Amino acid sequence: MSFSVTGLLVMLLLAAICGGIGRAIAGDIRGGLLVSIAVGFIGAVIGPWIALQLKLSEPFVLHVAGQSFPIVWSIVGAAIFVALIHLVAQRR
Repeated sequence: MSFSVTGLLVMLLLAAICGGIGRAIAGDIRGGLLVSIAVGFIGAVIGPWIALQLKLSEPFVLHVAGQSFPIVWSIVGAAIFVALIHLVAQRR
């Protein structure tokens, strides 16, 4: 897997946007750009996996630098990930 610099920057921007939206849905307000990027990429792994297990389609996928980035499922995955972090943090 190889990325061009512009492809990598676009993927980072998409991850930041999806992570930020997912964090806003789940109620997380702490953290900055790097946290949003990390949450967006984790959401891009979790969300499509959940959709695959439930046999749901991917309604909106962007193709960047030869790679696909599922927007809707990344946001859903990011929100689920942040919600799980909140559940674990409350138990302490």
